[in-house]
Amino acid sequence: MAFIAVFVAALDQAVKTWMLHLLSDGPIFLIGDWFRLRLLFNSGAAFSMGEGSTWVFTTIQLAFVIGIAVYSRKVADAWSAVGLALVAGGAAGNLIDRLLREPGFYFGHVVDFISVGNFAVFNIADAAISCGVVVFLIGVFIDERQRAQSQRRSADSAPAQTQSGQEGAHA
Repeated sequence: MAFIAVFVAALDQAVKTWMLHLLSDGPIFLIGDWFRLRLLFNSGAAFSMGEGSTWVFTTIQLAFVIGIAVYSRKVADAWSAVGLALVAGGAAGNLIDRLLREPGFYFGHVVDFISVGNFAVFNIADAAISCGVVVFLIGVFIDERQRAQSQRRSADSAPAQTQSGQEGAHA
């Protein structure tokens, strides 16, 4: 989990550094106006919500990174491990921006650059968080399904055991 989280955060920061240089002269249109790279500094959350509350998002991201690191020892399945590692790595990537970028420590703006249609402008960290949540939820769904099947198997085999136990007592 630590490797995935660190890799995602490092990749996010490396790509952001590259985009800061690449996009300094303006956006790059890759597929018309539908898919483009354009530089945006976001002080808020997704869709630029909460722009005046940068410190709140910094605190939330810090809590997620610490919480997942602490909880990681209890993670038993690969789906949850990968999902939570992606979320932690993405949160760490954006947290680095909030801690180290302008306008200052704990109030920094996140570098966003991927722009698709009229959708939000986002970055590698945001994509990792979104994918991580999906992977984690798939893991939860699989785990719940396996538990339900196991309970059904236990319930189906319980009457057979009881009947065979009773037959032995009558003999």
